[in-house]
Amino acid sequence: MQTILLIGTGPMAIEYSKVLLAMNKKFIVVGRGSKSASLFEQKTGIIPELGGLDLYLKEKKLNKNTLAIIATGTEILMSIIHQLLKSGVEKILVEKPAAISIDELLDNETVLKPYNDSIFIAYNRRFYASVIEAERLIMEDGGLQSMHFEFTEWAHTIEPLQKAEGVKENWFFANSTHVVDLAFYLAGKPINMKSFSKSGKLKWHSKTNFVGAGETNKGVLFSYISNWESAGRWGIELLTQNRRIYLKPMEDIHVQMKGSISVIKHEVDLSLDDKFKAGLYLQVEEFISGLTNRLPSIKEHIENTKKIYSLIIK
Repeated sequence: MQTILLIGTGPMAIEYSKVLLAMNKKFIVVGRGSKSASLFEQKTGIIPELGGLDLYLKEKKLNKNTLAIIATGTEILMSIIHQLLKSGVEKILVEKPAAISIDELLDNETVLKPYNDSIFIAYNRRFYASVIEAERLIMEDGGLQSMHFEFTEWAHTIEPLQKAEGVKENWFFANSTHVVDLAFYLAGKPINMKSFSKSGKLKWHSKTNFVGAGETNKGVLFSYISNWESAGRWGIELLTQNRRIYLKPMEDIHVQMKGSISVIKHEVDLSLDDKFKAGLYLQVEEFISGLTNRLPSIKEHIENTKKIYSLIIK
């Protein structure tokens, strides 16, 4: 019998629970602190198993048929992966970026290699209705020709956040890669990329100003920019022979047709993304089904980290 294990009782775990409940799935929630568990119960009606994963695994025997979703704080994602693998669980969906830093992820590459095709990273923006529609429009136009993206973070809102040690210091890897992953999911992997970055006045992040350009293995020319000490926002612009597609904000889709200066909102069915955290329902559905076409595997994530993220943040 298949068991679904949800680890964590924070905001993301609540969002996963909403999806699983809507799917009529039976699942077990494992948490640590009583405060977050109490809030979790209020929001979902589900009473979590308390004491953390260590205690739960001492009392329960898990197997390869267990599906585990890790929705804990960034600082313990990798340790939870190790605990689950040691307990026999092989099918894991872990919140991005699966480790607190690029170094921690790459230091574990050898250990994770046997599970290349059974651990998946929860980059839920791949499942946005806007993204799926953008893919359809790109195909309709005969393919993507060029792309521009931006991953500017609002440093003034991040600065006061209370996070575990190392989380804000690795904010690009922990947060900005949502945009970068999606950009190269749509345009193909870079085969020739030049990246430049500079430090700024932020005390909690080594780099604040980024720019780069190159070409992907699909023949798409791309550029990117990001300045965390200036104005800006996340966004992706996709150029075909007929139109420019804007994912800015990424939950919506706007289109500018060739020969026009008008940018028009493109209507798309957002019912799932409005009811649940955007992209989450289809992401969980794919993970449970086992037909993982959009979800990035740990192997792909490590390759992206080595060949893309490390270059951007160098």
